[in-house]
Amino acid sequence: MKSHNHRIIDIVILALLDFVAIILSMALSLLMVHATVNFNLNLLYWFLINVGSVYLFFTVFRLYVIVFTSVGIQDTIRTLCAALCIFCVNVAASFVLGDDITFRACAVFCLLIFVFALLIRFSKRMYLAVKYSVTKHSKNKIRALIVGGGNAGTMLIREIQTTDKIDYLPLCVVDDDPDKLGRNVLGVSIAGTTADIPVLVEKFGIDEILIAIPSAPKAEVKRIYDICATTACKVKTLPGIYQIVSGEASVSALREVQISDLLGRDQVRVNLDEIMEYIENRVVLVTGGGGSIGSELCRQIASRSPKLLIILDIYENNAYDIEQELRRHYPDLNLLALIASVRDKSKMEDVFQKYGPEIVFNAAAHKHVPLMETSPNEAVKNNVFGTLNVAACADKFGAKVFVQISTDKAVNPTNVMGATKRICEMIIQTIGKHSKHTKFVAVRFGNVLGSNGSVIPLFEKQIAEGGPVTVTHKDIIRYFMTIPEAVSLVLQAGAYAQGGQIFVLDMGEPVRIYDLAYNLIKLSGLEPNVDIEIKCTGLRPGEKLFEERLMDEEGMQKTPNGLINIASPIKLDEDFLWKTLEKLKTAAIAETSEMKQLIAELVTTYHPQK
Repeated sequence: MKSHNHRIIDIVILALLDFVAIILSMALSLLMVHATVNFNLNLLYWFLINVGSVYLFFTVFRLYVIVFTSVGIQDTIRTLCAALCIFCVNVAASFVLGDDITFRACAVFCLLIFVFALLIRFSKRMYLAVKYSVTKHSKNKIRALIVGGGNAGTMLIREIQTTDKIDYLPLCVVDDDPDKLGRNVLGVSIAGTTADIPVLVEKFGIDEILIAIPSAPKAEVKRIYDICATTACKVKTLPGIYQIVSGEASVSALREVQISDLLGRDQVRVNLDEIMEYIENRVVLVTGGGGSIGSELCRQIASRSPKLLIILDIYENNAYDIEQELRRHYPDLNLLALIASVRDKSKMEDVFQKYGPEIVFNAAAHKHVPLMETSPNEAVKNNVFGTLNVAACADKFGAKVFVQISTDKAVNPTNVMGATKRICEMIIQTIGKHSKHTKFVAVRFGNVLGSNGSVIPLFEKQIAEGGPVTVTHKDIIRYFMTIPEAVSLVLQAGAYAQGGQIFVLDMGEPVRIYDLAYNLIKLSGLEPNVDIEIKCTGLRPGEKLFEERLMDEEGMQKTPNGLINIASPIKLDEDFLWKTLEKLKTAAIAETSEMKQLIAELVTTYHPQK
């Protein structure tokens, strides 16, 4: 409401200033052409014609809905078009009004009203530009280096010079285009290439580096970040090319560097039409729907017009949060949030019988490796037998597709969590082999950036608290994906489901965790191991130096997506699987020491620690 009132006030002020401009333009045009102003009826008619035509054409060409701090070439062109239309009206008026209002007077009036209208609309930017020129050498200014001398860099520098939002002082630009070297952008010299950043930072005493190349590939952006990380400067960036298209390439669009910027690859894209085809008008169940992966699954499914979306989670706060978010964003969505545990077999049967889910995404799981080492029975009860309950219900009640969320930690696992996830894969593969109605698949991916309990939020908290940043081992590496791309690939894997498959997502090259910590500290404007210590604490129980995506027995088959591969199923002794699962369930409930040995019998690559 407040912003709406401000908009009305701006329009009123502009209209009043234009009224003054009309009177001044008329008076000056008559004085310049006739050296006098004769007050008569024709002058009144001309005044009324001009007031009407100015307000009409300024409204038609949207000159009353501008943002004072963002006026530019487009506004100038619209003002010129409005002035030309006013000129046409004045030409007609000069024939009607006779010698009192000559053609020359009309032409001068239109030129003056164009100039005054521009001055009025550019007044705030001119004021800020003058203010910037006077105060630019103030000690309070943030000394900035701009990366990119193209459209985005130019728009960013112009915004800095004509805004009072943030006190930046752009001192130099770097660009890898050799034709731009030695030139300047709005008075700021292009002093070198990206390779010269460390030298220029030292030369100009730079405080912050502003990266304005939103169209650059991720690999190129990462290369620039790596160069910036050799300096002590804080780094900010424009998020994406849409900022240029929408005209938002400005100081306000700058953001802190996010760790996802350092992965060195572009965001994974999927075929949304394939997702739409099998989600639309279906009853979809997401277990663990309040978690990091589950909630993003719900967001993307909600946008695909399901017949009914069921969010099932044992933690009511998470379920409530995602339910309220989806109700706000998709008011027409048929949505149901259920508080229940996948461990409860009778409850799962009740859910499937009542609502008949056609597509099931099983994201309910305990996932924290160290915690599951100290509470292994809970990992078995939740991950193994929770999955078995949901999968058995999907088969019994005729769901069409069942997608199990798995992990690369299921490959040759060294910890309980990974071993339980491997058993989950074995369960859905076995049930899927015999199911007459349901296509069972598992999707295996690595660490998800920003998910609950993941390493990046921990690093950010540790940096905010002044350190130390803790890494278990200097050489530990992991595969990473963002939550949205992991989930979109899970959804597409569901579209490819044929039954019994394990989909392995291509996450690019693995990343060294120590490097992530180091770069995150550097790009926060701090010095690793000086301002913030990076402390290696030693591998935790069950933790590997690196994760694998395939077991030795598994081959790899491509899908049309190219980023989703299919692992060849490993033959299982089904009788042994079911008999051992019965013993495992009894042992987990009784919390006996035999439980880990039973896991090892099912997952032969798992060797429990003694």
